[in-house]
Amino acid sequence: MARNVYIASVEGHTIKSAIALGVLDNLKKSYKRVGVFRAVSPKADTSDQVLEMLHELSESGLQLEDCVGVTYRDVHESQEKALAKIIERFKEIESKLDAVLVLGSDYTDVASPAELSFNSRVATNLAAPMLLVLSGRKSIAGEENLGQAPERAADEIGQVAELALQELAEADTTLLAIVVNRAGSDTGAITNSVKAKLSEDVPIWVVPEDPFLVAPRMTQVLEAVAGELVFGDSARLQDEAMDVVVAAMSEVNVLARLKENAVVVAPSDRTDVLLPLVMADSSETFPKLAGIVINGGFELPETISRLIEGLKPTVPVLACPGGSFDTTMKVIRTRGMLSKSDPGKIARAKKLFEQSVPSGALTQRIASMNSAAITPLMFEYSLAERARANPKTIVLPEGNDDRILSAASEVLQKGIAKLIVLGDPETIRARCQELKLDISQAELIEISNSKHFESCVAEYQRLRAHKGMTLEKAREIMLDGSYFGTMLVQLGIADGMVSGACHTTAHTITPAFQIIKTKPGVSVVSSVFLMALRDRVVVYGDCAVIPEPTEEQLADIAISSAQTATAFNIEAHVAMLSYSTGESGSGAEVDRVRNATNLVRQRSPQLSVEGPIQFDAAVDASVAKAKLPGSTVAGRATVFVFPDLNTGNNTYKAVQRTSGALAIGPILQGLKKPVNDLSRGALVKDIVNTIAITAIQAGDAK
Repeated sequence: MARNVYIASVEGHTIKSAIALGVLDNLKKSYKRVGVFRAVSPKADTSDQVLEMLHELSESGLQLEDCVGVTYRDVHESQEKALAKIIERFKEIESKLDAVLVLGSDYTDVASPAELSFNSRVATNLAAPMLLVLSGRKSIAGEENLGQAPERAADEIGQVAELALQELAEADTTLLAIVVNRAGSDTGAITNSVKAKLSEDVPIWVVPEDPFLVAPRMTQVLEAVAGELVFGDSARLQDEAMDVVVAAMSEVNVLARLKENAVVVAPSDRTDVLLPLVMADSSETFPKLAGIVINGGFELPETISRLIEGLKPTVPVLACPGGSFDTTMKVIRTRGMLSKSDPGKIARAKKLFEQSVPSGALTQRIASMNSAAITPLMFEYSLAERARANPKTIVLPEGNDDRILSAASEVLQKGIAKLIVLGDPETIRARCQELKLDISQAELIEISNSKHFESCVAEYQRLRAHKGMTLEKAREIMLDGSYFGTMLVQLGIADGMVSGACHTTAHTITPAFQIIKTKPGVSVVSSVFLMALRDRVVVYGDCAVIPEPTEEQLADIAISSAQTATAFNIEAHVAMLSYSTGESGSGAEVDRVRNATNLVRQRSPQLSVEGPIQFDAAVDASVAKAKLPGSTVAGRATVFVFPDLNTGNNTYKAVQRTSGALAIGPILQGLKKPVNDLSRGALVKDIVNTIAITAIQAGDAK
């Protein structure tokens, strides 16, 4: 897995691109293959100069278009869909790299907490610790002059940090470090102010303001005013414009107000001002100008033009058609930008970063960190990725349900599984055309006309012969989609089945009980839900099948649930839940859980299990310390076995509805081959996830 760093800021104009240059430089010294990824690009139809610059410098060999997640428009339309797409596109390049520098979105002139919140969610979902960039300058509309802004007080920077840290905590984002960029001279006060807002030891680096990095070059001013170079040396268009002077007074007073590297804006009919300005730039007793912008669209008199040409000025004189106010505002709003065409500024930014961040401190911090959070979107992606790696054939008996068809289209498009869909092929194709779905890669089977029908009938009759099953009765039963689909799994024509979108749980699992049956050593089929919480995934069982499990059945559920957890890379610590913890209580229900726990320990002595235990002691470390000190499960349980179906079903729904957790399931466990049930209220996303899980189970079984 690549080492990832997410760079985000709280507001616009922090010049975080300069920080990104320094980070990229550090990464390239420690990792062989380093890439850059832009999570949210400003617009699909415009170039992203910062990304282009960093991408070229990374020398990753990737295509630039592959290194972009989504656009602002995608985020505005649906944050959830945009986030899922960012994860998908990021994962496509992550596997090819050793380290990835992820660029957060940019801002307008106004700080946007919502934008930082989204960046935090992206960072968490990409498992990328965040390098948070704060600005040492105020970003207030109208106060900046050619990118230069008033200094921000240390305590104000601390307040900005405090608000930002709240957003990161809400999204469970891992904080890599904080960089205060464009800082003033009092670096100690800034560091202390930010440190006071932190609850942990996090590096704080302060990078001073470099006016030349934020100053635009005259080429940018030329572009901003849509002007043309009428006099002067084109080479000087590369000079930085550090300030602006408006020539709205007499030439004597204008000359008195000239500043080094300033742009002077003057009306083109003020030849009385233009000539002294050109001469002042050549004079050793006046400041050197960055340029002169004449506006209004008036043509200079021929004699004045000839006079200026004879002076052979090198200062760029730009002519543009706008009025004085509009032209001045365009010049003021022009901001310096780091780009691949400006190696001088790139070198300056790198040097500034090196001087401000201790050598090796950043890469050491990166190497020591892991983002432990597993979000629902991350888990969903991992399911799809794992299923894609070993495609299996899954049968879907309910081809008459639009949700099934929509899910089938998505599964096939993403390559999650191969599919057999039961139903009338012509009807299914017509409905897919109406819904604009493509399931052309699926095998469509009408049961009564299937080449597998007679072999399925014969096998079912054989399996149920001891119950008096006849061929005629078997033919009648096999016309049912759940029975036929289950038999396709039994015969190896399909690897697993997903059903229940429009049928009861009993209708889905009864054929599995009769045909596929349980694994050796397992007495019952039970179920679990994979509960994808905000920052981790846990297992709840049994929440769908066995109403009042016996001690033996509870033990079976616990062992099977632990195996399911392990199959999905969840370290199993099993909590056998009850209304009492340890030896504190007694009664028939508590004793049943206690005895079941002992059975689990006898049958699976290597399994980390605790019971009876209350839910709070199972999940809260402080409660666990008081009630069950020294337990390997208390305070860190990942598998929760409920004492009965009533408790389990209500608990998973309560957690799902009140916390926004993603509940994936019910997943049936204990069968020799995978068959999974859907809720009749299942969404398309739920069906896709269940198909992926069934495919993974099928691969594990084989």
